[in-house]
Amino acid sequence: MSNDDQYGGGAGHGEVGGTGQTRTRLPESPSDPYGSPRRTPRASRGLVTVVGVVVLLIAAIAFANQSSDTPTTPASNKPPATTPTSATGVPPVTDKSAGIPKGFARSEQGAQSAAANYSVALVSAEILKPQARRQIVRQVFVTDKVSELEARLDQAYGKAFLDQAGLDANGNAVRGLTYISRTVPVGTKTVNYSEATTTIEVWCTGVFGTAGIGSNNPVSNDWFTMILTLRWAENDWKVESFAQKDGPAPVNTDRLASTAEEISKAAAEFGGFTYAR
Repeated sequence: MSNDDQYGGGAGHGEVGGTGQTRTRLPESPSDPYGSPRRTPRASRGLVTVVGVVVLLIAAIAFANQSSDTPTTPASNKPPATTPTSATGVPPVTDKSAGIPKGFARSEQGAQSAAANYSVALVSAEILKPQARRQIVRQVFVTDKVSELEARLDQAYGKAFLDQAGLDANGNAVRGLTYISRTVPVGTKTVNYSEATTTIEVWCTGVFGTAGIGSNNPVSNDWFTMILTLRWAENDWKVESFAQKDGPAPVNTDRLASTAEEISKAAAEFGGFTYAR
């Protein structure tokens, strides 16, 4: 595993590239319906502001996901087989582009590894930065979806959105604050598979928000599932569309939340991984 992947996260329900979406998430309540993240119990200061930003994020993503395409769900009369979440031990790739693994095997295992790594990148903090966003979209998506998706995300993550999220025009937090959006895939599941197209679900957890004194968007945790439709193109698995939904989420513990300084330090010091199935 390597230590230089991008990080991301989010949850919700919507579309990008035909049948998917991306957004970073903030917490509201510990229930399961869409739009309700989980977090460790902590003081209620700033709750109204947090809820307001969540509403803003949902609205921005809904705008970005407007499409004339009809969302499609791969039909299958056979329920997906249960598979263990433990890795096979086979290295997924040996190369990267824009910090994102590439060159996945044309196999079910390769598709699951691709979906796990793409989930990390697609909902990362980098997706809010215009230049990095272009690199991510062009590396991860099939060519015929790139222009359309770039235009939608540029509009969704425009100045108004960034101002409300406390970020500047380049997607960075103001001095003294650290914006964090990290996702960790917990497991993958194949919904259906062929050598041309496949749909993979990735169960994820992550941490999202802005760390620092005076932050109105405190870092919290979330659990969500990414659903990615992949197409074999350019000798690799590429994303054709993706969506997100909340959960499955475990019961929260009563662990005391760390300070903003501890969270910022951890985000800077702990690297990420290349994920293998």
